Amino acid sequence: MMIPTLHLNGTGKQSLLSELETAHAAVTAAIDALRQVTVHGRDYYVQGEHAYHQARHEMDARLAALSSVVDDLLNMHLAIEQQ
Repeated sequence: MMIPTLHLNGTGKQSLLSELETAHAAVTAAIDALRQVTVHGRDYYVQGEHAYHQARHEMDARLAALSSVVDDLLNMHLAIEQQ
């Protein structure tokens, strides 16, 4: 993962950290909202016996993708703080 390098002609450290914190809050809010989306067998059984499991798998994949973004943001924040 590419981490911005702090230098005199670049974006300031506090700006970068603040932007990452804002992005982190937004992605965390998206995760919380996504967890509220109902994925229940009663909504899928008419599509076949595997439909619910597919829907559950897809939702889990969405949550995992967002969690990966959160991890990246945290790692970027830490790396910038350490510069």
